[in-house]
Amino acid sequence: MAETFLRRFRTVSFALLLSPLAFVCCGCVGLAAAPALAWFDLLNSQTSQWPLPFHYMAVGFGLSSGFLIYGICLIFIVPAVNFLIPLKVKEFRGPWYSLPAIPWFVHNGLTYMVRYTFLEFMTPSPLNVLFYKMMGMKVGKGVVINSTNISDPCLITLGDYVTVGGSATLFAHYGQKGYLVIAPVSIGKGTNIGLKASVMGGAQVGENVMIKPHSVVLPKAVIGDGETV
Repeated sequence: MAETFLRRFRTVSFALLLSPLAFVCCGCVGLAAAPALAWFDLLNSQTSQWPLPFHYMAVGFGLSSGFLIYGICLIFIVPAVNFLIPLKVKEFRGPWYSLPAIPWFVHNGLTYMVRYTFLEFMTPSPLNVLFYKMMGMKVGKGVVINSTNISDPCLITLGDYVTVGGSATLFAHYGQKGYLVIAPVSIGKGTNIGLKASVMGGAQVGENVMIKPHSVVLPKAVIGDGETV
């Protein structure tokens, strides 16, 4: 009955089911912004008696450094919330508007919030890799991730010394004939994913594979060790 209602009144029902996500996201942003606001308020009050040019420079520094504080806090807060939420993403094939798809919406909603508000400024860096690890991605040693175009991190596995090139896209889902398919992605040791290449849901990429720039690894593709795409 719940599935029937969800599909029949998809706009209203999904708005109701996902509305708590908006409050969760607002809570994460607010919590991350709190120390940044405290830092800015401290600088503003401590320099209020300074000559105006120096006061404005201090306030400007407070704004920019506050944004950095906000972003670093968000990188740790969102994975903690993602861990505490009892909805876990699982392999699935079915309608886009269905109950099993809700954990997928929530997981990616949290991921995208960090991606679009801060993560671009920390890519590539150890903090970028750490964020994806904390979101559930299995990441080997020596991995470089030079992209934020990543969805479904909890269903992606990167072997040792994998390089994800600039603006490459990784996602563990795809749409097919009106259905949503959620399927894990595995990328083997030593593989290089070129600039703006894409690896789609269900792909199994072997070790030491070269995926050239702008190439696409289609859903369910199996790429053998040492191959070039």
